[in-house]
Amino acid sequence: MASELYNVIDALSREKGIDPQIVVSAVEDAIVVATRKYYKTQENLRAELDKESGQIRAYAVKSIVETPEQIEDPLAQITLDDAKRIDPAAEVGGELRTYKATDVLGRIAAQLAKQVIFQKVREAERDTIYNEYIGRVGEIINATVKRNEGQDVIVDLGKAEGRMPKKEQSRLESFAPGERVRCVISRVEKASKGPQVVVSRAAPELVTHLFQTEVPEIYDNTVVIRAIAREAGERTKIAVMSKDKDVDPVGACVGMKGMRVQSIIRELRGEKIDIIEYHEDPVTFAEKALQPAKVSRVTVLEGQEKHLEVIVDDSQLSLAIGKKGQNVRLAAKLLGWKIDIKSEEEKRQEVEEQMRGMMTQTTTPIESVPDLEPGIVEKLVAAGITTVESVADMTPEQLEEVPGIGPKTVEKISIAVNNYFASLDAAADGLPDAGEAVGQDVPVEEEARELEASEGAESDTEAGETAENAAAGETPDEVEAAERDDPEAESAEELSASSDVEPGEEGGQSGDEEGLPDEPEASSESVEELADEGQAFEAEVIDGVENAPLADEGERIFHERVETPNENVPDEEEPGEKR
Repeated sequence: MASELYNVIDALSREKGIDPQIVVSAVEDAIVVATRKYYKTQENLRAELDKESGQIRAYAVKSIVETPEQIEDPLAQITLDDAKRIDPAAEVGGELRTYKATDVLGRIAAQLAKQVIFQKVREAERDTIYNEYIGRVGEIINATVKRNEGQDVIVDLGKAEGRMPKKEQSRLESFAPGERVRCVISRVEKASKGPQVVVSRAAPELVTHLFQTEVPEIYDNTVVIRAIAREAGERTKIAVMSKDKDVDPVGACVGMKGMRVQSIIRELRGEKIDIIEYHEDPVTFAEKALQPAKVSRVTVLEGQEKHLEVIVDDSQLSLAIGKKGQNVRLAAKLLGWKIDIKSEEEKRQEVEEQMRGMMTQTTTPIESVPDLEPGIVEKLVAAGITTVESVADMTPEQLEEVPGIGPKTVEKISIAVNNYFASLDAAADGLPDAGEAVGQDVPVEEEARELEASEGAESDTEAGETAENAAAGETPDEVEAAERDDPEAESAEELSASSDVEPGEEGGQSGDEEGLPDEPEASSESVEELADEGQAFEAEVIDGVENAPLADEGERIFHERVETPNENVPDEEEPGEKR
């Protein structure tokens, strides 16, 4: 039969919710402290409670050694001979108990033992509360409001008190003492006054629990809550998905005429709730999460870092962002992605900035244009024009303002720059170089055919002129002499000959450093053609032809000139006229 003392200890243990052995150990430790204080000793003291009799005995414990030389601490060790004087059954390595009388302990020792017992019980109680609630973090519990301490609300959890800080409360809620509320165990903290259980009414788990309570499809796991984002007192976004294709997840959460969701809104004191269907595709999920705003398009900027760009119409931008950024902030929490939201106008301006940046970044040194002479390049660089793009953007008038550059040089620069860009375009399209195609030589066969056609036309023309002269009574020698004497006819023939030159013969190939020649040059083909026609050329023209073939004496044709009687007689000179 248990003693009366042990029965009291057992009742106290049940009241505090702690193990009775913890209380027994506290009583024994209290007796040890009181005994040491009374006897003023530093011996190793122990105490034990007799469950049957209720008597508490205290004793000193010493370990037994064989010889005095082995004793290191006289208060904790004793030799075998000394131990056998007290207990004949003592052995080396055993313990010797020396009992101390506890009935002589006075009021002061009893008061000290009381304090030790209370302290041990409080520590055991705190550990019990901490161990109980630390495993229930995130659980929904029913609590009763006890009082308000400043902005915090103290609630009764049954075995302990919970504290609801201001940040864990909804701004729409206020509590009165005695009111029952449902809250979430947010965390358990160890403090000097004992464990502090912090409860919350702003946690998303509260909304999840309310939906599990009100929606049977969520309770039986037919509809699953995949994500939830909440700002307490303002708005909550919840994403749901159905495992059964015949069950509409959003409709199941809303209920008939909104009865289910309205019950949850009343529990949350009017907090707005957006129910969204979950999608695995982040683009589609983002469009749903930003409702009620209408999204134009969504672009994934970085898949690894989970970064999205959302473009909305200018009229939908404020709605998509929400009040103080609430809508887009909740959508980002719901998706777990970073969201950049922009209007169509902002995106257009951004693209224009990027294009301008790309255009300014693309620069080609002016020295990379092969057709520009070094002197021209030096003049352009001296004027601060160092890139091909800057030259292309300048007008001819602006180029002429550069010192040392005239109209002809501007024309050379224009041709060189155009050929450079044409070669770049041709290289990009996989075509032959445009500079090679501009001044390409005519094939020999085609040139021969053109030469024959021109000779036939000239022979026909000469035959017609001969017939006209015969009809007029003039001989060919007279006609030729008259043409030589008429300088105006010679200048007209030269002008017509220069106008008949084809563009391909007039200028050099694209890429010549000299550009377009200032004076017409005769080619070997034209010399042969004129030699066949029997026309004589002056020596300085033939000498100016590069690689001109030497004419044989037999091929040269001299036309005798018929002198007229009055040919060498000069005309009368007009006053001021100079021959």
